[in-house]
Amino acid sequence: MPKISVVSPVYGCRGSLNTLYTRLKETLSKISEDFEIIFVNDASPDNAWETIKELALRDDRVKGINLARNFGQHKAIAAGLDHSRGDWVVVMDCDLQDKPEEIIKLYNKAQEGYDAVFGQRIGRQDSRRKRWASRLFIAVYDYLSDSKTDPTIGNFSIISRKVVEGLKQMKEQHHAYTFFVIWLGFKRTYVEVEHAKREIGKSSYNFRRLITLAMDNIASQSNKLLNMSIKFGFGLSFFSALYALYLVIKYFLTDEVVPGWTSVMVSIYFIGGLIFANLGLIGFYLGKIFDETKQRPLYVVDEII
Repeated sequence: MPKISVVSPVYGCRGSLNTLYTRLKETLSKISEDFEIIFVNDASPDNAWETIKELALRDDRVKGINLARNFGQHKAIAAGLDHSRGDWVVVMDCDLQDKPEEIIKLYNKAQEGYDAVFGQRIGRQDSRRKRWASRLFIAVYDYLSDSKTDPTIGNFSIISRKVVEGLKQMKEQHHAYTFFVIWLGFKRTYVEVEHAKREIGKSSYNFRRLITLAMDNIASQSNKLLNMSIKFGFGLSFFSALYALYLVIKYFLTDEVVPGWTSVMVSIYFIGGLIFANLGLIGFYLGKIFDETKQRPLYVVDEII
């Protein structure tokens, strides 16, 4: 059993893998010579699997997992965790924005009695658009899930073996590594780490994917949207009843019929839109339930080296 494992999902970062391996080997050797590095190729379009195989053949402490297709970053992390054997497991991206040298900080903090230590990225080097999108997502997520999320926290972390075993029991189709670790509980803390600028490739999370990720996270972690829909429906019905009562009283007191074909049509379209929106919301949650009932595997492995 290795003392420490590193799990890194790979997508679009073939050019950084050799540097990442070298820096990881130098850093982990300061902790223990008994380590393993797990690269999970999530159908990277730049043929990163060839580089991973070369590294695995060069050093038997490197394990390569080639997924059959692109399953997404968090499911790739799940694949790496399932195949990890270390007493401690580090999860980090492969783009070198998370500095391998900072693993020592995470490990030393964990030795103080913590089961999970997350790196707080000081001075984030992401683009302004990505930072803005991240803050917007966290604000909406925190409101809808009644939680408090630190925007400086990402996947870069170290977790103990019992946390890994807890994560392996969570077979939900929508995987969210950071949120799952927080949900599990255990003793958790944070330590400041340096964040580097991305030199190779670009993030695969465009605005559309961020929106999709936000919706999936919210739907899988919270049902507050449904509660808000119910409250809004009752509120609208209540004010509609009050308005109807006002029209009846006005008719009997003033003998005046309230005109307004336009207002009637606007009201119909308004109510109709709300009904369709609520049905769509319910359908969205039903779709998530449908995905879970199929009980498909989180990922499919094509090759392990």
